[in-house]
Amino acid sequence: MEKIDKTSVSRRQFLTNAALISGSMLGASKIFGAPAIIRDLYKGGSLIKGVQIGVITYSFREMPDQSAEATLQYILDSGISAVELMGDPAETFAGRPKNPIDMRTYFPLMRKRREKQPLTEEETKKLDAADAQMKEYNAEVKKWRSSVQISKFEEFAKMYKKAGVSIYGFKPNAFGKDNSDDDVAYGMKAAKALGANQVTLEHPSDDAQTLRLGKLAEKYGIKVGYHGHEQQTPTFWDTALAQSPANGLNLDLGHFVAAGNIESLAFVKKMNKNILSMHIKDRQNAANGKGNLPWGTGDTPLADVLKIMRDNKYKFPATVELEYKIPEGSNSVKEVQKCLEFCKNALL
Repeated sequence: MEKIDKTSVSRRQFLTNAALISGSMLGASKIFGAPAIIRDLYKGGSLIKGVQIGVITYSFREMPDQSAEATLQYILDSGISAVELMGDPAETFAGRPKNPIDMRTYFPLMRKRREKQPLTEEETKKLDAADAQMKEYNAEVKKWRSSVQISKFEEFAKMYKKAGVSIYGFKPNAFGKDNSDDDVAYGMKAAKALGANQVTLEHPSDDAQTLRLGKLAEKYGIKVGYHGHEQQTPTFWDTALAQSPANGLNLDLGHFVAAGNIESLAFVKKMNKNILSMHIKDRQNAANGKGNLPWGTGDTPLADVLKIMRDNKYKFPATVELEYKIPEGSNSVKEVQKCLEFCKNALL
């Protein structure tokens, strides 16, 4: 696959390239050569028997090019037609200052710290240095966000829509306790400009913060999906839900199982009206070691939950989050394709 030269190739030309590549990878029998054709190719896309399969763009974090155009190409090559968008692709497209930190190195260290895994002395030094850099960078980004034109996000959304990809969630780093109301407003306005119906973030474990976000979401006409890891319990979201009708769940079924919750399917049925989107991955339960495994080899009832969504006509999307170790010789796109194939086999 040739690397796209973004300095000489227009976005329209890029979409043509993406169509050609996607068509060949999906085994199409004819050549796809224009954005209008892509709309036909991906009509319905990864909407399978009424169940919307999406992907969080975090799944492509190992890929070398994290631009808006490259990320779109990864999504198309994966066969996915709906996304929960991390902040980077859209914000860099809109002119955000360049991040000095290699996030491909930073993400794994952050995850180890979050999951309380032991860090080596060298890893601790790297993480501390990155944290300090990130603090400075966040201050620079805050200044940029105060003046960015929301129309840039509308332009981004048009590019994705032309390729047949809808954006249902947006996850910029703008909703933390240290972020001002103006930061939060920026994130919610950008999400709406992208066409998203929800913003997502890690649950802050702070009742005042979930109240603040819920009330601001009501003001800006959007929903807030709170994501959890192994702290998820059946009552984890109760306070946030009681605080505002704009608050909801960005449930992670794999983490929910790894946390030791044994009634995951019953929980999905009970909470379906409050689930805005659900991350799907295959993790082992606590007794089996909590591993993050290729789909179909762990303890998460992925096929069963997809069938429940189909049979009960639940409207929230199931979001592929690729977190298991990528096999030698493969890459993120190929593995997301496998995850989508798993979903198709479960639903058809």
